[in-house]
Amino acid sequence: MKLSRILSNRDGVSRKRANALIAAGRVTVNGTPCRVPARDVDRFSTVRVDEAIIQPGDTAHHLMLHKPAGYLSATVDDVHTTVLDLIAPSLRQELHIAGRLDRASTGLLILTNDGTWSRQLTEPKIKLPKVYRVETADPISQETAQCFAEGIWFEFEQLRTSPATLELLGPQAARVTIYEGRYHQVKRMFHAVGNRITSLHREQMGAIELDAALAPGDYRPLTAPEIDSVRPATVDRLLVQS
Repeated sequence: MKLSRILSNRDGVSRKRANALIAAGRVTVNGTPCRVPARDVDRFSTVRVDEAIIQPGDTAHHLMLHKPAGYLSATVDDVHTTVLDLIAPSLRQELHIAGRLDRASTGLLILTNDGTWSRQLTEPKIKLPKVYRVETADPISQETAQCFAEGIWFEFEQLRTSPATLELLGPQAARVTIYEGRYHQVKRMFHAVGNRITSLHREQMGAIELDAALAPGDYRPLTAPEIDSVRPATVDRLLVQS
């Protein structure tokens, strides 16, 4: 919401008065004076006029979960146990999942109540890398890496995937990096080359790597650098470097 709108939503404060307060430097956002009425301010920011709190700022939650197999990536389900059942009850109602994993898959799962932040992490157009370790039913052919690098045609969507990389770890094991995150994308890519995934484990999303200290089912808050790695300015810098 625009800063001027937040102020003018107060009883008795007109938009003209709100703009005047902002221009006078009497309005702070997270402790820093702001003189731009059109600045977008999220619900997690604290807004003050002089010493009066206009918006206290909600608490933002950004959690890393080591998802075990057998849990559904959903906030609620009448049949299956969901990943939210692994989270403290006091947090569950606020969280959504940023980049789902299917029930059999394991590894890095991000849960947050910050929708703007999570869209930066999952938006296909931004093309942040997602890294998976996979095991397959059949040996991985020499041609698979080249096929992935060229992109795989998905008939249903009528599109070709962005180039992906494949690093062989063994005859039937590999590390795959994709830059989108379409529905069951990695499994469908292997199916397109005549193979089948038997195990899929997500290791990384963007610059956020699964903490090796987390046992399956455990979670922790993201660190400030992990959170900031998804901010637009940081993302732009990482993409330029890559």
